[in-house]
Amino acid sequence: MNFFVSDAHAQAAGGDPGGFATLLPLIFIFALMYFMVIRPQMKKAKEHRAMVEALAKGDEVITSGGIAGRITELGDVFATVEIAPNTQIKLQRSAISAVLPKGTLKSV
Repeated sequence: MNFFVSDAHAQAAGGDPGGFATLLPLIFIFALMYFMVIRPQMKKAKEHRAMVEALAKGDEVITSGGIAGRITELGDVFATVEIAPNTQIKLQRSAISAVLPKGTLKSV
């Protein structure tokens, strides 16, 4: 009378792999995640930290919000960026996402 469900049968003994063999896929997935996600993120954060530390007065920068300007003042945590003549904004140094080559703002 069981048309849709088949009877369960016992599995033969000895089919269980060793302890290391069961952990091998988990180790492989962790290694893959490390090399594909974690390591590149750490490298990018290290490069950004080095770029922020190397900022100098007069550098032309782009903020994380997309505002382009020239650094006029630098502090330990904040930087003052001139975005237009007589228009300056103060922002955190970490909000600077890129340093532009000299003279880029004049061409824009």
